[in-house]
Amino acid sequence: MSSTETDTDYELHERIETVAEATAERDELVTLSVPADDSLGNARERVETEHASADYIDSDEASTHLTDALERVRRTLHEYEELPDNGLVVYAGVLDGDLTDFVFDDLPSPVEDEVFVQSNEFDTDPLDVAADDAPTYGLLVVERGGAVLGWLEDDRIDLEETYDSDVMGKTRAGGQSEGRFERERERQAEEFYDTVADAAARTFLDDPSATASSAEAEELGEQKRSANGESDDDGNGDGDGNSDRSHRDDDSRIDGLLVGGTTVTAEQFLEEADLDHRLEERLVGPFSVEYASEQGLRQLVENAEDHLEDAQHARAREALERFFTELQADGEGETEATYGREEVDRALEFDAVETLLVAETLDVEEIRELEERVTDAGGECLVVSTGFEAGQRLEQAFGGVAALLRFPVE
Repeated sequence: MSSTETDTDYELHERIETVAEATAERDELVTLSVPADDSLGNARERVETEHASADYIDSDEASTHLTDALERVRRTLHEYEELPDNGLVVYAGVLDGDLTDFVFDDLPSPVEDEVFVQSNEFDTDPLDVAADDAPTYGLLVVERGGAVLGWLEDDRIDLEETYDSDVMGKTRAGGQSEGRFERERERQAEEFYDTVADAAARTFLDDPSATASSAEAEELGEQKRSANGESDDDGNGDGDGNSDRSHRDDDSRIDGLLVGGTTVTAEQFLEEADLDHRLEERLVGPFSVEYASEQGLRQLVENAEDHLEDAQHARAREALERFFTELQADGEGETEATYGREEVDRALEFDAVETLLVAETLDVEEIRELEERVTDAGGECLVVSTGFEAGQRLEQAFGGVAALLRFPVE
């Protein structure tokens, strides 16, 4: 079951599920994962050594199964002259009496860990990371006294940077008028908000044009070094510690930006800060957060939990709402929506499908075929969960297949 073509997202997860469900009575299932920056030669050597050892002690059916599995892995490795761009994961073992392999050589994300084990089940941890398509969120908590940036990927929260603020407290200096003091305090707050917005752009966007001026960058670097206890020559003041994160189509590294702080401060930041428009388009919040710290990042994620759960189905919901709206407008003229396998097939023949909607309950091969056809024509395919009302309606009332069109098809 080698992979010679790029799997669709749906098929990839189906294959991973099949691997995860495989079991044996003894430790005779082999898992090998090789990161792209590892050595193919070293991987071959490890397998050769283990194969020779298993072949030497081959004494029963279980040992034979393990030897056969190792031989299959060995032969698979020799099919490659070099490692694939994102690494290689190979599984082999005797399942239901047949020697079977699963080869993943075109994963959407890099394999992170080197794994070589024999067990009564396959180790799918390398695939859980490399095939993960969960959204990535930027985290931003801002207070007048400081700010913090971080990342949310799956359930993992990573702190990026903390920043100190020079905004004056509420107590004014002696002899200073209250009005003048407040104006100066507001000016300092606005400057700090813009500094944080610049930091967010450099952290969460890849476009160099988002970088602040050299003076602003130096000021920000000083604030970062102060907040993090770093020296000037530490080399960590460039805000580019995440250049390896995946890129979105518009130079963004995130699917959404969660913003938090005390209600007044967070809202003031969003109103006054010169935040890049690409981040504004991804704003989620603001949410009430008490601390501009790592603890504050955790509180931000907790308070945004309900929204994040709803967002998992957001794209499908939006597409389905547009589909239903188009159908309601059908009586007023030509519609840019269609449904049913026959009508969708016809629209695909004309390259008219912009967004294909398929229920998750359809046969895997049917989903794969439809997805390949629409992506080849420059469209997108959304596999819709039937765990909510609109998804159930797609399955039950429209045969599980519908499409939003670029233009009407007569």
